[in-house]
Amino acid sequence: MPHRVYLPEPSDAELLEELLGEVHAYLPLLDREEMRRFLSGLKLEVEDELGALRSSSGAEDHLLERVREERDYGRLFQIHEELNRIEMERFLSFYSVTALHENCTHYRDALAGRALQLVLEEMSSPPPVPFALISMGSDGREEQTLITDQDYLIVYGDDGGEEADAWFRQYSEILVERLAEIGFKKCTGGIMPCNDNWRGSLSQWQRRLLGIVRYETEDYGKNLMDLIVLSDARFVAGDAELAGVLVTRIRSLLQDYFMALWGMAKAATEMRLALGFLKRFWTEGSGEHKGCFNLKLLAWAPLVMNVRILAINQAIPATSTVRRIELLEREHSFSAETAHGLVEAYRILTKHRILLQVKVIKGIQDDAYYLNPYSLPADERERIRQALLLIEDLQKIIHTNFSIV
Repeated sequence: MPHRVYLPEPSDAELLEELLGEVHAYLPLLDREEMRRFLSGLKLEVEDELGALRSSSGAEDHLLERVREERDYGRLFQIHEELNRIEMERFLSFYSVTALHENCTHYRDALAGRALQLVLEEMSSPPPVPFALISMGSDGREEQTLITDQDYLIVYGDDGGEEADAWFRQYSEILVERLAEIGFKKCTGGIMPCNDNWRGSLSQWQRRLLGIVRYETEDYGKNLMDLIVLSDARFVAGDAELAGVLVTRIRSLLQDYFMALWGMAKAATEMRLALGFLKRFWTEGSGEHKGCFNLKLLAWAPLVMNVRILAINQAIPATSTVRRIELLEREHSFSAETAHGLVEAYRILTKHRILLQVKVIKGIQDDAYYLNPYSLPADERERIRQALLLIEDLQKIIHTNFSIV
């Protein structure tokens, strides 16, 4: 990969080393009393930050305990809103993309699992066979953010026959409505178990998957999108063993049917980036979003998509984008420098996606996708531009590796 002058955000260790170095250089300039006051003030500031962090963590733990016991969907929605608020405020204090992903994914799994249990109690009979809820999309990658929707499928055991099909149809329809009631917006693309394509027994799923990877249906675009969505599948709740069988089957089929993966790779390399003449930012020239570009479609999504392709090709089981990059480095698909650059590219792009979500939540703007790069400080703007250049290089690697003409 060609060398890029990349401006990564400093790591936690680098920040700590820089801070300690500044303190060490500053202390000899002070007399004993000034030194004492300076260190006391520094200690108080650190203690205040740690106290705020402990307070938010404690509040979150308490709310999660309530999730496990709550039976009212309206109150579960309120808890969800409060958890989102805590996570938003914590992000604005520390700007940790990793922490936000982990926390949002954790409490949404708890909420979805609770909904699963409560809907079981609404049914007139118990489930005829074991079943599991599996997530996809950002939830499947454990990359949840402040705004979420439903990207779920249901798989259930064989031998239930038509009775099981009917039971899980009714169950899924209720579950989707209850998830919406507690703050999981319905998926505009219909990726929900109330739709027949996203619900089925294990053998039904296996037949469906074979049809997808063989491109047996006429709608090529839908086949391709289904493959992309399924490649991030992750167990959430229910029967873990059953979910594991389906997830493993998805991974192995993508390995076995190269043309299916090739189709995904071609789509990934053709994704547009917000780069224009002389590798400057491309932005909308007119209209409502003049001077802006769609951060999700023209930067973040191409990075996630292209990393996914390489991870699947190398049989890497992880779904998280950062973890996939780390394992690709370990497999020598990336140099240490490239891997570090891609991780930081992911973090800078995701940070600004989250900040756009914050503006929507706070009522500052209506749109969570369009970013004006020229509203940012010069160094931040350059980090985003360098991230785009790295993604462009990644697309070229995949284009070559998959012999895409």
